[in-house]
Amino acid sequence: MRKLNWKKVIAGTLSAVMLLSVTACGSANGKNESASTESNKKNLTKITFCLDWTPNTNHTGIYAAKALGYYEDAGLDVEIVQPPENGAATMCASGQAQFAIEAQDTMAAAIDSDNPLGITAVAGLIQHNTSGIISRKGDGIDSPKGLEGKTYSTWESPIEQATLKTVMKDEGADFSKVKLIPNNITDEPAALKAKQTDAIWVFYGWGGINATVEGVDCDYWNFKDIDPVFDYYTPVMIANNDFLKDSPDEAKAFLAATEKGYQYAIDNPKKAADILIEGDDTGSLKGSEDLVYKSQEWLSKQYVADADNWGVIDETRWNNFYTWLAQNKLTTKDLTGKGFSNEYLPSSK
Repeated sequence: MRKLNWKKVIAGTLSAVMLLSVTACGSANGKNESASTESNKKNLTKITFCLDWTPNTNHTGIYAAKALGYYEDAGLDVEIVQPPENGAATMCASGQAQFAIEAQDTMAAAIDSDNPLGITAVAGLIQHNTSGIISRKGDGIDSPKGLEGKTYSTWESPIEQATLKTVMKDEGADFSKVKLIPNNITDEPAALKAKQTDAIWVFYGWGGINATVEGVDCDYWNFKDIDPVFDYYTPVMIANNDFLKDSPDEAKAFLAATEKGYQYAIDNPKKAADILIEGDDTGSLKGSEDLVYKSQEWLSKQYVADADNWGVIDETRWNNFYTWLAQNKLTTKDLTGKGFSNEYLPSSK
């Protein structure tokens, strides 16, 4: 359950009181200003943006764009919401959200059918896949081969397990020798320290950095460093296909403003982290400020990395991963060349 945003409630109440006071005083200027504000609001295009998870540093550029007025300057009134039980992609495809956050691997199931969800990836939030396996330092899991005979916490996803099987096979190791247990972990370093498990799939910018914050010595390796086919895009920003078709200018304006938000986070990681913490209306970041600051410092260098611009999706890398899914019978169709577009990004001009 999301906590009530008391700041918004108080701000709304104060605004109402002020408006009533002005009306009671019969201020013509106040009436004109109020009418002007309402008129400006009506001229803004409403955009609902659905996150994939509670606010974290993957999302900082979006919060910065909203807080710094980049969206409003672009003629947009953006509301950031939490995902429903059936996921951000479903909400976006239904039209309840114009934009949302997904990942290339989980997107595959959404578009792999005769009636695919009407979504398209329009930007990569992070240029490279920064996920991999974290384990206790010294346990010998500093490479995929070290997983043999060890306990791994799994989400029981076919793509997840096929990925592990592939990187282990690349090193002559046998995935069947891994002991699989359900992944119900919320604090990866703490779980490793307590020996609840031996290995966990994490995104380094959060789970890996958290190990440093909590003072837990860990080994870590990236999937993309073992096999480049796993340098796919996660997370990505998706958009509703009908919205892209009917409102391309608004879609481009949204992405241009979002790019400015991520550039701000790149240039000002500490200030951007403050904006994220302030904008979190779920309470999930409370008490984790040190993690947010350290994560932001690291991740700000990953948003664009070696690309020319933020958000650009490399066609070859996108297609390589979807070809791999088809070759390993993880999709019923070959999704190569499907599911993404760079044409709405500012760099496409």
